[in-house]
Parts: sequence; C-alpha cells; structure tokens
Amino acid sequence: MKALLSTKVGPPEQLEYADAPDPVAGEGEVVIAVKAAGVNFPDALIIEDKYQFKPERPFAPGGEVAGVVESVGAGVAHVKVGQRVIGSSGWGGYAEKIKLPAARIMPIPDAMPFDEASAFILTYGTSYYALKDRGQLKAGETVLILGAAGGVGVAAIELAKAMGARVVGAVSSADKAEFAKMCGADETIVYPPGAFAKEQSKALSDDFKKVTGGGADVIYDAVGGDYCEPALRAMNWGGRYLVVGFPAGIPTPPLNLTLLKSSSIVGVFWGASVAREPKLHEGNVRDLFNLYGEGKIKPRISARYTLRDGGQAIRALMNRTATGKLVVVMD
Repeated sequence: MKALLSTKVGPPEQLEYADAPDPVAGEGEVVIAVKAAGVNFPDALIIEDKYQFKPERPFAPGGEVAGVVESVGAGVAHVKVGQRVIGSSGWGGYAEKIKLPAARIMPIPDAMPFDEASAFILTYGTSYYALKDRGQLKAGETVLILGAAGGVGVAAIELAKAMGARVVGAVSSADKAEFAKMCGADETIVYPPGAFAKEQSKALSDDFKKVTGGGADVIYDAVGGDYCEPALRAMNWGGRYLVVGFPAGIPTPPLNLTLLKSSSIVGVFWGASVAREPKLHEGNVRDLFNLYGEGKIKPRISARYTLRDGGQAIRALMNRTATGKLVVVMD
C-alpha cells in the first residue's frame, strides 16, 4: 500500500510518499481500506515531536479516518467486512489501509459521505465534550469562540447554536468572519495579529466585551497566544474558559483574573477522555449522529487533497489559512 510517512522529525514538506507493508488484523483488530482522512492540528504537532504521543518512525500522521472494513480479527463482532466505518487512530490515517483496535471503530450512516465522516468525530467530538462536559454550556448563555472559522471552531459554532446559546465568533480576517456567520454565528469580531502591547490587549478585551454584550459565559479558545488574556478579561462572573488548543503559542494568563470574576480555566483533552471515559464518549457520539441526522451539524469541507499532497494540507492548517475542514482523499 501507499502511505505518507514521517521518517524524521520535521515539517510537513519532509513527509515521504512511499510504499508501506499492508496491515494484518490480529485478535480484536480491524483493517480498514481508507477512503478519506481528516486533517487536524495534532497532525502538525506529531510529525515535529511536539504532541503528547511520539510514535516510532516511520509512521503516517492522520488521527481520524473513514473507509470500508477489509478484514477483521478474531473476537470482533460489532463490525463486519464491507461495512462503512470511521476510526479514531491518533496517527496512521494518511495511508491506503490502517489497522485499529475494534473499540476505536464504529459504523457510519449509509447517507454520510466518506469525506464528511472523516472530518466528523475529532472536531465535533472535541467541541461537544468541551461545551457540554467541560464548559457546562446552558441555553441562553453567550459563548465566545476564538478561531471560529477553523475545523473545531465551526463545530463549536454549530453545537453551541444547537444547545441554545448565543454565539460570537472571533476570527483573523473579514472573509473568515463571513464564513463564521454562514456557519451560524450570531455575531463576529476580527481580531488583529499578535503580539500585543498592553494597550492593544486592553483594547481587544474591550472589543470582546462589546461584541458579547458585556461579557461571555463560556470562552472556547482554540488559538491561545496573546489572545488568551484579553478574552479572559471579557468573562462574565462564574465564566468557564475552555483551553482547546494554542497554534498561536501557549499563553500564561494572570490568574488573578479568575479570582476577580470567580471564573474557571478548564482543560479540554478530548483524546484522553475517550480512553478514560468510554461510556461518556459513546453517549456523545450518539448525540452527534442524531444532530447530524437532524441537519443541525455538518462538516464544512473547504479543500480536498490527494494522499501524495497531504503535506500541503497540514501546511495550510499550520499557516492558519484554512476555513472549515481539510480532508485527504485516497481516490
């Protein structure tokens, strides 16, 4: 089979399109013929050894896949050969085939295209876990989403709206603001590029307060960097600040701000929660498929790349030029 491999630590331009051994399903395992793989920020981190997990090289990036079951090992009962499925892999998805533990695989609705399926679980799973389980978002509350035009940001917009919240999307350009509104944001704000001087940080905080109508109950931060402090200053009393990601850098917020507003900074590590709280994850996935079936959520795929060009997809994500979801397709 063909795969896009990380053979050494480095940027996506160093990924190698090469032959790799076909996987063989062992006991409790499933081999999937991959049709599409979602592109996510952890793909950029893992090839540079900056992610929480550091797989042995060579390996293919790609943490979520959709495809058809090619073979199953002994003891696998909930999926069968020929069935359409999605899989959460962590890595290995940028390949024509992948072997996964059966517990990481689930069937998909017949009406769900492979590209949408491959862009579904990580973004919507992360954002639903963030808003529902970590943020305790309630109907009528206001949520400010930083990075609202990206994959997890768009998922957060749609889910927050489905949960009855008022949604403000914060983005880096007017085009992205328009896109966030198309995805359901009630209001948008374009933030300037960092880094910020003290006066600029305060001005952005004032802008956040104004656009949220006085402050946000929940802040969904998928950006980090210098955007953290002004957003934290724009919290309402008892607000919840969700730490989702930090492509703009790891922030160091002044913790006195949490005391003044009796607010909370809450970490969101969806991948670990899936392993630690499988029943919670199963219930969340059922909810997400129901919302998809009702037409309330739908992956917004802005670009598709061939397997050979998968490095370009990761680069677009790293440069923060993408809107919605990027997908690597095998056909």
